[in-house]
Amino acid sequence: MRQLIISVLLIAFANSVCFGQKINAAYRLPIQKAVSPITIDGVLDEKAWELAEVATNFFMITPMDTSYAQVQTDVRMTYDEQNLYIIVVNHHLMEGPYMVESLRRDFSFGKNDNFLLFMDPFDDQTNGFTFGANAAGAQWDGIMFNGGSVDLSWDNKWTSKVKNYEDKWIFEAAIPFKSIRYKKGIKEWGINFSRLDLKATEKSGWAPVPRQFPSASLAYTGILVWDNPPPSAGANVSIIPYALGGVSRDFESESGNIYRREVGMDAKIALTSSLNLDLTVNPDFSQVEVDRQVTNLDRFELFFPERRQFFLENGDLFANFGYSTIRPFFSRRIGLNAPIQFGARLSGKINKDWRIGAMNMQTGEVESDGLPSQNFTVLALQRQVGARSNITGILINKQSLNYDPDPKSEHPLYSQFNRNAGLEYNLASSNNLWTGKAMVLKSFGPDGTQEGFVHAANLKYASGNLSWNWQHEYVSENYTAEVGFVPRNGFYKISPTVGYRWFPKSEKILSHGPDVGTTFFFNTTGQQTDKIINAAYSVRWRSQSNLTVWMGHDFVRLQRPFDPTNFSGETLPAGSIHKWNSLGAEYNSKPQSLFTYSFSTRMGGYYADGDRFNISSELGYRFQPFVSIAMSSNYNRIVLPEPWNTTNFWLVGPRLDITMTNTVFFTAFVQYNEQIENINLNTRFQWRFKPASDLFIVYTDNYLPAPFYTKNRSIVLKFTYWWNV
Repeated sequence: MRQLIISVLLIAFANSVCFGQKINAAYRLPIQKAVSPITIDGVLDEKAWELAEVATNFFMITPMDTSYAQVQTDVRMTYDEQNLYIIVVNHHLMEGPYMVESLRRDFSFGKNDNFLLFMDPFDDQTNGFTFGANAAGAQWDGIMFNGGSVDLSWDNKWTSKVKNYEDKWIFEAAIPFKSIRYKKGIKEWGINFSRLDLKATEKSGWAPVPRQFPSASLAYTGILVWDNPPPSAGANVSIIPYALGGVSRDFESESGNIYRREVGMDAKIALTSSLNLDLTVNPDFSQVEVDRQVTNLDRFELFFPERRQFFLENGDLFANFGYSTIRPFFSRRIGLNAPIQFGARLSGKINKDWRIGAMNMQTGEVESDGLPSQNFTVLALQRQVGARSNITGILINKQSLNYDPDPKSEHPLYSQFNRNAGLEYNLASSNNLWTGKAMVLKSFGPDGTQEGFVHAANLKYASGNLSWNWQHEYVSENYTAEVGFVPRNGFYKISPTVGYRWFPKSEKILSHGPDVGTTFFFNTTGQQTDKIINAAYSVRWRSQSNLTVWMGHDFVRLQRPFDPTNFSGETLPAGSIHKWNSLGAEYNSKPQSLFTYSFSTRMGGYYADGDRFNISSELGYRFQPFVSIAMSSNYNRIVLPEPWNTTNFWLVGPRLDITMTNTVFFTAFVQYNEQIENINLNTRFQWRFKPASDLFIVYTDNYLPAPFYTKNRSIVLKFTYWWNV
């Protein structure tokens, strides 16, 4: 009851602060229809560009946010019936080569000289798209959600060109109206432009953004003013077929080669300019980069993000509900152990205030595991309230089809259904200083089983210097989200944090200051099970290198047996109490250097009055813009009493990125994971022969380290083609 009262107070307070005018409404860039054809060549020589209005006089975001930028950037935009065009002149402030990692798509923002466009075509300051490039021509595109978060896994059809000159580099792009979603008939879009120049160590934006927020913050966009409403995308249907061939072999089972010959198809149908229907038949995701292995010393399941393209557009409607460890829907549960046969998803804007998401996926039966065919349905409806806040309702259903579980079977038993229903209020004030949410969830299962309840809320304040956050959570014992990510249940959690930053007038230091946080867990009887106290101090230099030192205290009362090595099979008993102190540091070098490095370390106590020492590092070198090499390592030394004694875990591996052009990529990485006794090799070749159309060759090997024995091996050739009907 206490948590419900707190949430009601949060919502009442939110309603008092979330209304307001758009902050940067005075920054307006007129756009008019092109008077001449546009050729995407990185040359500013068309008549249409001569007549276009210029967005210039950018504001500095970092190192200071109180003056105009020193680096000059000039942006022009125009359009025709098919495309939105942008050309950007990025002037150099000082002599010297540009700084980039490689020509790899969706590059790391902070390690590349780059220009980015952020646009809010619904003018709701919450959802949008981003496009851009680094100074060597590598493309960047993603979908925006939650007021400024960016998902770079999203990929779509557009063209661009970067041309370098002695005193500047020019970025020119054509973005088809068919590739984005926008509200029909409105003449004002939210828009902002971001420039990062590593030589000058300066980040800037056209419409000013306070330095505590990312330049992607949609709360601080200016306005793109159309001379007429943007043209309709017309009949907007895209067919994306694929053909695949491959062979794999499991050497441990001594089975023969398994051959793959598959075809499938995706389709994207724009029902309106802002509402999209996605269809898929026999999808395959073999080209998606595999998850990087980690040393797992956690008591609970680890989270790995979704990268499959079909689940991404408007995916925040489903996947952003809840918190990082309370997600009622997690799309990676679909197709985890069974093939996806077909699926459909309707998502987008109904009007300015309402968004909808509806998804249905069907998986096939797996006889060897006794896994029945299953259907997954998710419905989400979101209503914007105030300036940037919203209320979202969600329904999730997982249903086993034609399934009659046999308790005597040697196969695992699967639930006949699992359902979740929830309601969430998301607060975002007009100036983004106040954010937060309050949510409730209820789960349902057959015969009254799996019925549980969740409540959680937080409120965050982030000014230029001070930031603080209050968060509390409750998850009942029987709450079950089979299509979600909820690694822990049966607890109450309270987690307040506070931080402060000073911004001195120094030629070397950008900011410095402390962060303090505590987290308390209690079981449903009120007994404390965990206590975590952390205190840290961070320093960020103007060169963008940064250092953090921290110290912490942990208290754990185990609720179930746990192996502190996640390796030996020997466990500590439930109910046992463990306390320890630890300290550590993290450092990242400046991104301007061809040679970069980072490290983190911790030392101190561990379970059972033991000790743990950890050091992680990454060394990188780039032969820009074509080759990037990185070597990562992670070492853990765990000293415990018998029967564990001393355990050492190494996780090491090099990564090689070769980008012959911005359409031809080769990536290879090797990882040696001592904890799971595995060596993994993964290589991927990609040729983007046309926008959003690709040829992939993916080769994977897994080995037993000693003796060097092949566990399994596979190679896949995949061809995809994006065809606009």
